[in-house]
Amino acid sequence: MADPASYRPAPGSIPTDPGVYRFSDPYGQVVYVGKAKNLRNRLNSYFADPAGLHFRTQTMLRTAAAVSWTVVRNEVEALQLEYTWIKQFDPRFNIKYRDDKSYPWLCVTWSEEFPRVFVGRGVKRKGWRYYGPFGQAWAVRESVDLLLRVFPMRSCSNGVFRNAVASNRPCLLGHIGKCSAPCVGRVTADEHREIADDFCAFWAGQTRGLERKLARQMRAASEAQEYERAAVIRDSLDALRQATERNAIVLPDGTNADVLAVAADPLEVAVQIFHVRSGRVRGERGWVADRTNDEAVDELVEGFLVSLYADEQGFQTNTGSSIPAEIIIESSLPSGEVLEQLLSEQRGGRVRVHVPQRGPKRELLDTVARNAAEALALHKTKRASDLGTRGRALEELQQALGMTSAPLRIEGFDISHLQGTEVVGSMVVFEDGLARKSEYRRFVIKSFEGSNDIAAMDEVLRRRFNRLLADREAMAETAPADESPALIDPATGVPRKFAYAPALVVVDGGLPQVNAAQQVLDDLGLADEISLIGLAKRLEEIWIPGEEYPLILPRASEGLYLLQRVRDESHRFAITHHRGRRTKAMVESVLDGVPGLGEVRRQTLLTHFGSLKKLRAATEDDIAALPGFGPATARAVVAALATGDSQVAINTATGEVTEL
Repeated sequence: MADPASYRPAPGSIPTDPGVYRFSDPYGQVVYVGKAKNLRNRLNSYFADPAGLHFRTQTMLRTAAAVSWTVVRNEVEALQLEYTWIKQFDPRFNIKYRDDKSYPWLCVTWSEEFPRVFVGRGVKRKGWRYYGPFGQAWAVRESVDLLLRVFPMRSCSNGVFRNAVASNRPCLLGHIGKCSAPCVGRVTADEHREIADDFCAFWAGQTRGLERKLARQMRAASEAQEYERAAVIRDSLDALRQATERNAIVLPDGTNADVLAVAADPLEVAVQIFHVRSGRVRGERGWVADRTNDEAVDELVEGFLVSLYADEQGFQTNTGSSIPAEIIIESSLPSGEVLEQLLSEQRGGRVRVHVPQRGPKRELLDTVARNAAEALALHKTKRASDLGTRGRALEELQQALGMTSAPLRIEGFDISHLQGTEVVGSMVVFEDGLARKSEYRRFVIKSFEGSNDIAAMDEVLRRRFNRLLADREAMAETAPADESPALIDPATGVPRKFAYAPALVVVDGGLPQVNAAQQVLDDLGLADEISLIGLAKRLEEIWIPGEEYPLILPRASEGLYLLQRVRDESHRFAITHHRGRRTKAMVESVLDGVPGLGEVRRQTLLTHFGSLKKLRAATEDDIAALPGFGPATARAVVAALATGDSQVAINTATGEVTEL
C-alpha cells in the first residue's frame, strides 16, 4: 500500500474553487470520487493526521496512489459531475460510504392513462420517463411548480386522484390553474397526454420550440384582443424562461462534442479537453507540453486537433468514436474549413469546429479554460517546487552569466502606468528559486509626472539600494566591535526590510532599461557586488550591461524558465498595484464635492463595491443599506455618478478597453 504522503499535492497547488476530485490506484483505476465547495480545504483534510480519520478513509488513502481534480463554477455543477463520474467509474469506496447521498430525479408516469409528475429518489420503474439527476431537490420542485402554470398536467398522488374522481370535484391545484383537472373531465386523456408531452419536451431540452409556440399564441391572443388570455400566456412564458436551468456540466440538448481550451505562456502550453456525450461530461483529459517555437495559440490548437483526431486509432473515449460531430474551441482557426473537411472525411459524417459566443456551450468552454489554466499553474508549481530543478536552474544562470556563485537571491523590478498616470514600481524577491512574497515591495513614483519608464526605473532602484546602504550603516553602528553586523533590528527584533543584497537583479525590458539600472549600481558603488540583466519579452533575450548582443538561452532551459517567472511575477505585482491605485483615484475623484460624503464614507463605498463600474450600477437602496448612509446621501451619490463623465480602463496586457 502507498503512503498518502508520497502523492500529497504540493502546498498551494490545490485551487480553492468548487470541484470534483478523484483518487486513483497505481493502475489508474478510480477508487473514490468526491465533490467539494473548496477543493483545497477538502483535500487537505484527507492528508491530515491519519489518526483523526475514519478507518475506511485510511484504507482508501493507502489504496490510492494519486489524486486529481476538476474545477467547476458552483456546488450544483460539482454534485452533477460527481454523480456522472460515480456512475461511469464505479469506484469501490463510493459504494461503501457516500455519506448517505442520493440524487433526486424527475419522473413522469408515462404508462398511466393520465400521466403524473413527481420528484423522487431510488429505484426507477420501466415505462416511466425520468429526467435528471439534479443537484438540489428543492430546485427541481420549484421548477416543477413554475412549469405547472405552463403545462397544467396532473401532479397529485393516485389516492387524491381517485377521491377527486369519486366526488367529481377537483383538488386545489385544479382550482388555482396548476392542473387541467382530468379527474373531472375538463380535458380528455389525449389532451392531457399532449400537455404531458410538452412538459417532457421541455425537460428534454426542447425549450426554444416551446418558447416560440407560446410567443405565437400570445401574439395571436393579443391581435384578437383577448388581453386576459394573452397576459396568462405571457406569465406562462416568463415562468418557462425562469425554469430553464443553465448548467455548464449538463447541456440541455444531448450534445455530443469535445470542448477544448488552451492556456499558454512563452515556454509551455496546457491543453484541456472535456468529452461530452449525450449532454454529459463523460471524461476529461489534459496535456502540458513545451513550446518549441513561436507559433500562435490557434496554430498550436490546429496542430493538436490534427494529431488527436487524424489517426483512425486516435484517442478513444468510452462512448465509441474518437471524433464527435462537434468540436468547441476558444478562437477560430486559420484553416478551419480545411480541418473540418479532413475530420469529416475521417469520421464519415459532418464535423463542425466552431466558437460559441453565448449560452451553455460557452459556459462549459469557460469551465474548460479555467481547468487548463489551473493545470498550467499546477505544472509550474510542481516544476518550481522540485529541489533538483531549482538547483539546475541556478547553476545554469551562474554559468551563463559568468557569476562566481549561484544567485540564491534574485530581485525583479518592473514599472506600470497608464499613459503616465499613477506610475508605480514593483520589486519581487526569489530565494533559492522560490518566490518570497513577504519580501515584495511597492513603490509610488514621486520624482516626476508623465510617461518615462527609464526615469521611473532609476528612482525605484535608487530608493531600494539607498535603503540597502542605509541599513548597512545602521548595522555597522549598532554591532559590537568583535561581531559582524546583524541583519535583525535590535530595537524591533524583526529583519531589516532592505538589508539583504541580491545576487542578481532582473529588470523587465531591453538595453535602455539595463543601462539605466547599471548607472544606478555604478553611482552607488554596488556594480561589483550585484549582477544585473534585462529580460525582453519579444525573443526572451537576456541583455547584459556592456555587451553588444543579447544572450539567448535554450527555450527548454530551466534558468530561462526561472528568469521568466521572476519577470512575470514583477509585472503582475506592478499591474495589480497600479490598477488598485487607479480605481481608488477614479472613485474618489468622481465623488469629490458630494454633500455629506467624507473620507470615511468614500472609503466605505470603495471597499464595498470595489470599482467605479459596480458603483455606477448600484441603486439608491444598495447605497443606503451601507453603514453610515441614508436616503439623502445615497441619492446625492447616484446623482453625482449620473452627471459625471464615464471613465475607461485599458488592460495593458491585452489592450482591451472597458468602461468603468
